[in-house]
Parts: sequence; C-alpha cells; structure tokens
Amino acid sequence: MSRLNDRRFRATTAVQRRFNPLLRRLPFQTVIETTGRTSGLPRQTPVGGRRIGNVFWLVSEFGELSQYVRNIKADPRVRVRTGGRWHSGTAHLLPDDDAVARLRGLPRFNSTAVRALGTNLLTVRVDLDG
Repeated sequence: MSRLNDRRFRATTAVQRRFNPLLRRLPFQTVIETTGRTSGLPRQTPVGGRRIGNVFWLVSEFGELSQYVRNIKADPRVRVRTGGRWHSGTAHLLPDDDAVARLRGLPRFNSTAVRALGTNLLTVRVDLDG
C-alpha cells in the first residue's frame, strides 16, 4: 500500500471507529452483521448498499483490509438490516466485479464517499434467505 493510501486508510478507519457505534444504532441505517473471526461474537458495521430482490449489494472501500470482509472470509453467513428489518444470508466476495460500475447503482451519498476514500474497492453480494 502506498503512503498516501496508507494515510487515507488510517484516517478513514479512525473516523469510522468513532462514528460507527453511533450510526449502527440508528434504526434505518443499513448494517451488516458478521461473526468475529477470532471472538465468534456478532460484529455490526454500518454500510451503504441496496437490496435488489433477494440480493443485497455493497462495495467495501478497503477490500480485504476491511474487518467485516475478513470476517466474511472466515464465515460467509451474515445478517443485513435494511429498512429497519434484519435478513439472513450468505455473503460472496466478487473481486472480478467492476466495483466502480456497481457503485453507480447504489445509494449516491455512500457511493461518493467510497469512491473518494477507498483504495481497494471490492464488491460484496449477499444472497438473502427467502
């Protein structure tokens, strides 16, 4: 990782550590819940994404460096809260997907931030149960 990307990663994650606990409490904030790869405890992360049918799409701004992506690699079973309701599903990492193109179909505010701050975009597809 270049020095600029490393600085961007550190600055963004420092801000996220402060704001994510507040954001995930908001009833209509979209949240992904993974299982901690070491602790085994539920980990909730606010994300921006969109449900299309029985699939939820999101883009990780730091790819496999994101803690929730690392948790997905260890256990792909997740829950997603959209519209105030929880949905279980299985997450799939899609490194070959065009993440920039995918962001065009996701919520604009979050997509703009992901493009501006992200250093290694990675598409995540969650196939929701039922």
